[in-house]
Amino acid sequence: MKVSIVTISYNQAQFLEQAITSVIQQNHPDIEYIVVDAGSTDGSREIIETYQHKIHKAVLEKDNGAADGLNKGFSYATGEVFGFLNSDDELLPDALTKVVDFFQQHTDVDVVSGCGYFIDSNGIRSRRIIPSTLTPWLFVHASVSIFQQGTFFRAAAFKEVQGFNIDNKTCWDGELLLDMAIAGMTFAVIGDDLAHFRLHEAGITGSGRLEEAYKKDMHRLFIKVMGRERNRLDSLQDSAARVLRGLINPTYYARRIMSLFTQLS
Repeated sequence: MKVSIVTISYNQAQFLEQAITSVIQQNHPDIEYIVVDAGSTDGSREIIETYQHKIHKAVLEKDNGAADGLNKGFSYATGEVFGFLNSDDELLPDALTKVVDFFQQHTDVDVVSGCGYFIDSNGIRSRRIIPSTLTPWLFVHASVSIFQQGTFFRAAAFKEVQGFNIDNKTCWDGELLLDMAIAGMTFAVIGDDLAHFRLHEAGITGSGRLEEAYKKDMHRLFIKVMGRERNRLDSLQDSAARVLRGLINPTYYARRIMSLFTQLS
């Protein structure tokens, strides 16, 4: 089963080589690696060129943001399973083998998410990331834990929802998965650690510079799912959704508690 991985790169030379090597050193025998760079000027292009012999396709052209760049990358993908990795994040060893094994054993599943860790600029681990199963209602009531770096999906699912919304500049990954859930795709969560999510000042998550735009995107997605504006009762439903998350994901809180005990020990 071929896996296609797309990395979007833009002026993250400090971390790019680690991202690339985390993909090309995977032990799965059938990996197609595509790197998209919209015009880096910090040495990233030179790093990509260094690994050109291991990269199946380098897309070196301007784009209309990360979602557009990812769509361009996946337009060249020929694998049965898709995943994407930011240039400052990393896959963990054996991640793709674990993902393929799961998809082969669970032919009814369209999207699978594994666990992982936050790391800092120096690669030091902090909190473990535990994803939860996504449903549209839970998503718009802020009760879904998404771990994009550890999430993979069948190519057919990506094509059915027509890829990323290029107008979404803050949570394009969340909207993609939401669209898959709306389309009736089947989601699963596994306990294996698959990736590192790097938090640093220059990153979107670490900087918080798009917080207002993110709120607008989430408001739009609420209307997309619910067909109406939020009201006062939705705050109560947010609380109910957090309880429901635990009922739908019986292993979610168990994994969080186990991770807490591990960190304290």
